[in-house]
Amino acid sequence: MIAERLTALKNELPPEVKLVAVSKFHSEAEIMEAYGAGQRLFGENRPQELVRKASALPRDIEWHLLGHLQTNKIRQVLPWVSLLESLDSLHLAGALEQACAEADRVLSVLVEVHIGAEETKGGFSPDEALLLLRCHEDYPHLRFCGLMGMASHTDDATRIRADFELLADLHDRIRDEALQRGDEALLASFTERSMGMSDDWRIALGCGTTLVRIGTAIFGPRNY
Repeated sequence: MIAERLTALKNELPPEVKLVAVSKFHSEAEIMEAYGAGQRLFGENRPQELVRKASALPRDIEWHLLGHLQTNKIRQVLPWVSLLESLDSLHLAGALEQACAEADRVLSVLVEVHIGAEETKGGFSPDEALLLLRCHEDYPHLRFCGLMGMASHTDDATRIRADFELLADLHDRIRDEALQRGDEALLASFTERSMGMSDDWRIALGCGTTLVRIGTAIFGPRNY
């Protein structure tokens, strides 16, 4: 069933949109079923779970960390994660820069922006994200690849679309500013918009997403 759902989903996605199969709380066997159907990009929310699975599964899997990363877990995940989608604070940015410098590695990151209505969601405000990206050269071991956001938890498609459009507009503004100041490095890397999950990815497609993060629609309900 996982392979069938995955294939059906991929057939609906434009070729330029990448699919992150969100495997949190799902077993290695379930991941391998998706792997057998050709999926190589997976996302986990918890650092410990990502490390456990990444160390046990094929090395050609590309792992994205989607959830909040505590600074004391950075060194655990660095050997395994290819993209951190949840850079959500200056404190974390500084700690990542230090750890990556010590490890002599450049880490690709997405800046998480708080676009939804829920106050409990993390991330930078749009203005804070702008300020961070204007100073991206302060973090030479971080490669800023774009923005990530989660829409409001609602059935109101109009509200969800407005949230995604806010993220898309902010992405455009950051690129426009980089173009005006001749920031070729940021223009080259800052291309991704990660928005859209199992319930709202079709709306995200209409707002220009480049990454969709889908779990339940592939793996079914979580195994808590």
